Parts: sequence; C-alpha cells; structure tokens
Amino acid sequence: MTKEPHPFSPDESLAPAERISLLRETVRHYAEKYYNDPSGSEIPDADYDGLVDDLTRLEEQHPELATIDSPAVSVGAPPSGLFPPARHRVAMMSLDKAVSLDEILAWGNRTQRLLDLDAESFDGLSFVCEPKIDGLSISLSYHNGRLVRAATRGDGYVGEDVTANVATIGSVPKHLGGAGDGELAGEIEIRGEVYLPLAAFEELNARQAANGMKLFSNPRNAAAGSLRQRDPEVTAGRGLSIWAYQLLLGSDGPSGNPGRTTRHSDLLEILRRLGLPVNPETRLVKGVQAVYEFCTELQGRRYSLDYEIDGAVAKIDDVSLYGRLGSTSHAPRWAIAYKFPPEERSTLLEQILVSIGRTGRVTPFAKLVPVRVGGSTVALASLHNEDQVASKDLRPGDTVVVRKAGDVIPEVVGPILSARPEGLPTWRFPSRCPACGSALVRLQGESDTYCLNSECTAQRVQRAAHFASRAAMDIEGLGEQRVTQLLDSGLIRDAADYYALRAEQLEALDGFGAVSARNMVAAIESSRRRPLVNLLVALGIRHVGSTVASSLAARFFDLDEVMEVGEDALGAVEGVGPVIASSIARFFSLPENRAFVERLRSAGVSFGARSGPEVPRVPQVLAGRSVVVTGTLSRWSRDEAERAVVARGGRAPGSVSARTTAVVAGAGPGAAKITRAVELGLPILDEEAFERLLDTGELP
Repeated sequence: MTKEPHPFSPDESLAPAERISLLRETVRHYAEKYYNDPSGSEIPDADYDGLVDDLTRLEEQHPELATIDSPAVSVGAPPSGLFPPARHRVAMMSLDKAVSLDEILAWGNRTQRLLDLDAESFDGLSFVCEPKIDGLSISLSYHNGRLVRAATRGDGYVGEDVTANVATIGSVPKHLGGAGDGELAGEIEIRGEVYLPLAAFEELNARQAANGMKLFSNPRNAAAGSLRQRDPEVTAGRGLSIWAYQLLLGSDGPSGNPGRTTRHSDLLEILRRLGLPVNPETRLVKGVQAVYEFCTELQGRRYSLDYEIDGAVAKIDDVSLYGRLGSTSHAPRWAIAYKFPPEERSTLLEQILVSIGRTGRVTPFAKLVPVRVGGSTVALASLHNEDQVASKDLRPGDTVVVRKAGDVIPEVVGPILSARPEGLPTWRFPSRCPACGSALVRLQGESDTYCLNSECTAQRVQRAAHFASRAAMDIEGLGEQRVTQLLDSGLIRDAADYYALRAEQLEALDGFGAVSARNMVAAIESSRRRPLVNLLVALGIRHVGSTVASSLAARFFDLDEVMEVGEDALGAVEGVGPVIASSIARFFSLPENRAFVERLRSAGVSFGARSGPEVPRVPQVLAGRSVVVTGTLSRWSRDEAERAVVARGGRAPGSVSARTTAVVAGAGPGAAKITRAVELGLPILDEEAFERLLDTGELP
C-alpha cells in the first residue's frame, strides 16, 4: 500500500532533485483532493499554498530540474472522470497573489514597465476590485441566450461538465434576459464562482448532524461536495449560489471584445442586464494605492458578509491592455489576487487537557504547536466537550486543522488522517478533576461533564476572575493570574473579599508596588458603584449574560426585587423564559449564594436604584419592538446600543426578519442585513434617527 503524502514540505536535508520530486507528488495529491474530491480539501489552503511556494522556489534555484508539467506552473487538477470532460474555449487561469502593500506595489511596477507608461499615465489607470469568493470557479456557456453547458475549471484547459447540477442553482439563469445590441446572439461565456452562503452552510450541517452524517468543515468544502453530486436533486437541496465576474463575447478571449466595449466595468454591467448576479461589493478605483486600500477595507468587513471570502481581486479596467500584458504559464498579468491572512492552518496537537469553569463545567482544550492563523498566533483551542473530541477522533500527536475567523475562539476542525502516526492511541476523558481530585460526573441528558465540588480551587479562581471581568464588575488588573495569587496568599476566599483589601496587603505580594497596589484598591472601590446589569453578570448565574442581565435590569429596580419576585415574574421578562427563570430562582435559593450577596451588601456594593439615589425607570418606548444594530456607531458601542434598546422594552436580535421594526446602520454595516432590510422594506436608521427612536419611540 502506498503511503499517503505528508501535508508539509519534505525534509530540507534531502537532495534538491529528491525534494522536488516529493513536493510535486504531494502538491498533485492535494490538488486532486481540493478540485476533484467531493469531500473537499484535506489540508488548509495556506498549507497548500506553502507547498507550491516551496516547489516554486526550488525550481527557480535549480532551473535544470524544472519541467513544463510541474504543478508549480499548472492550474487546478486534471478532471477526475466522475463527469464528462469539457474543454474550455479560453483557458481558465489562476491568479498571482499578493499579501502586502509592497507586493501590490511590485505588481503595479511590473505592469507599468510592461505597458511602457510614465508614472502619471499609470497612476490614472482604473482598476475593478471585487471580493475573492471562497468557492469553485465555473464556466457557463450560452447559445442564443440559452444555457447549454456548465463546466468546472479542471486543469484550466479541460474541466468537467456539471450542467445538470448547475442548472439547479436558482441564481443561474437558464435563459438570459435584458438583451440589447445583439448581446444574446451566438456564443456567450460567463465565468463566476459557485459558493454556499453561510446560512445555507449552517442549515446543511444541521441536517447532516440530524441524520448522523459527517459535518462539512467549511462552506467551500460543502460547496464542492454539493456541486459534484451524481444526483442533481441533491445539489438542488443544498442552497448553492453564484457570483459572476467575467464575460467573454463571441470568439473573443479576455484580451477584449472589439466593437463592443473596452472596459471590464462595462462588461459587468452587461452581466447585470443579462440577469447574472454581480457582487455588490465590486468597486472601480483609480491607482494601485487605491487597490490596496480597497483590499484592507474589505478585509475589515469580511465577517459582515453572508458568504466567505479569502481575499480581494483587482483587474485593470481597460481590457484593450490585456493583450499587451499577456500571461505567464498559469496567470494573466493584468490581474492580482490579494490574499487575507489564512483562517485555517495545520499544526501538531501536542496534548488534550481539561479546564474547570466557575460552574464546575469541565472543558477539554487542545495544546498546539503555535501557528499563525487568522492574523494571530494560536497555541490553545477549545474542544467544547467529550462528544466533540470523540466525533472528530482527535488524538494527541495528530496533525490537525485549526480555524480562527476574526475574533472567534480558535477551533480544531479535525485531524489530517493521512498524517496520523501509526498506532496513535485514542484519547480518554479524565474521570477525576485535575484541580481537586473529585470524581467528574456527566449529567444525564447533557453533553457536558462537571466537577461537583463547589470548593474546587479551579472553580473558586474562575468565579472570582469572572466577577472582576469587563462585562461584570470591570475591575482592571484582576485577571486569572492575579486572582490565583490573591487566593493562594489567603487574602481572599471569594470575590466579596475584594472590598476588604488594603493597599499595604497588596504591596507585600510579588509584582505589586505602592502605585499598582493603590491603583488596584481604587479600581475595586470604583466597582462598588457599577449598575445592576454588571452585578447580575458578575454573580455568575447560569444562562445570565449581558443580554439577559440588561432585560432584568430594565424590568426590575434592584437586586432585591430580582431575588424576591419569583419564577413566573422572571419568566415573563422579554428574553428570559422559563429555563433561565428557573436557573435564576435556583441560584438565589441556595444559602451560600444568599450569604455571598449579603456580604456584597455589607461591603457597600450598589444593588441598583433602591440602593442609592432614586433613578427613574427608562420609558418603555420600544416595548414589543425589535431593533437590529449593525456596523460601527460613533457614540455607542454595539453592546451599549443593544442594551439601550432592551432597557426601553425592546429586543435587539442579531439578524433581520419580518418581525424587525428597524435596522440601525453604522459604518461598515453587514451587507446581508442591509440587503434583507431593503427586501422587507424596513426603515434603515442612521445614528441620529436611532437616538430619536430611543427618546421617543418614533420612526422617521
């Protein structure tokens, strides 16, 4: 049996010829997986790109070993044979990539030299910029306005005929509309990217889970598996969509369309008239510097889109220049792809450990060989619970795929099985708490495991650190490490003891000086006056986060009222319900929790309006109404804006629906939310209109 290739580059100690041979074999293997395997890529794109870069560098260093069929200079992968072959009239090429301003500028300088333009003329060139969709390239052929063929990219010259499957995609017109000036006559080829919207991806994985089937690791793999189904009805149920980005008219290639138009931006307008979806983020800019600014601005908004992108693409707008620029063996010189920091990378899973939370919940987590992913270095990642580890079959010693998107907590997607060492043992969930030694218990009907010893040292640390956290009492400097030090020194037993600390006590501890000790005491003193919503979060009641706490604080005057009203009254509060109400009531029924609350009262911690100066209840001008906040406001954080809505009796959900009253749009709003609001005819408010709504409840 042939050993599966390893996802990383061969040992650098090997002779160049042997290393190049192994790299070619490895790259071809993963290209085949990426382009032709219905389950999608086996390793992250960034690792694949790294392998290709290694091969390219080696072949440049040893030109005598370079070959014309090397995967370093080829596109895609040969057709798999699963579908009939489809030869492309004009090759579907790849794009050269850039990852920095310097590389964008270097591309611009090369382009300027090839065009033999002076600096002023080149700076006046326009570029069409658009998102780089993380999907599958597709070619759509129309004859006299009727769809006759859809083909994958394949190796750039021959793809696979997937017409029957693509015909099930609702956004792909079977007959073109908006004809004019002979635009529908003869052969028309349209190129685009098939992708899976995030909502459709979540729905698909929910169905997979409900049917006991393997989950897709990302939308791109799900799109690949959906498009390459034997049964078109399966494809039809997956929710695929398409963005069109290139139009070839008649027998003309991408070098231009004589007699029609010489602007790529005009060709995109023709696509829109013909009924093809063109990405609304597409923008016409002037100059290479503006290209980079578009790329970085789009990168900042990538997570507000309802589809995944992994970069941006820039093309010279004047297609009459394409012929002068030409192409390399695999990419046109008139376009560049700017790649965002990778969201997925592979690394070694060194250990699986467990942490104990403030409620005793035991969470497994991965200790990784540090890897740069999603713009930051990741060394730890949550594994959620015992079932997640088992379903992914994660084992210490595995090479795993790690994913981090924006501010999302890093996630281990799964192991790369072809890289698993032989005989690697299965990981077993511990039976005893690593902090206190108590037996761990998995509650009936739950996926979580708990340490039931409330005096467990790990739980005490987590409860005290949570109390001081930003969303709770916001005591600066009281992180987990400092809290552990205070507990170990005997200065505190729990968070209520913070309020008895003196500066001279802190000065005696390692890491404290006179100034830092006084600052800590001042921060603790300031926290006594935090509003009720912070105190409710700080108590660590199960299911009570900032949103629920805001609803409770808006309905009840103080903590005493929350403690005494009973489950029915709690459950009637918007966003609470019977489960959370039961959790709150149970928390305050326990003598140890009541005693903790009374110690806070004795320490002078504010319990709300009745504990201090009388504060009038905020008028409930948004009762029964739903307001969605998206983008960045200048005078409100997202949390503050949503709390303001809840405080006035409204709801602040994260998505737009037919029940939404209005959408508040700041800078860089989510495109999907704005599009949905427009479709539903909902009011879209700026910051001033939002503040009027809060004051009066009136819409403009």
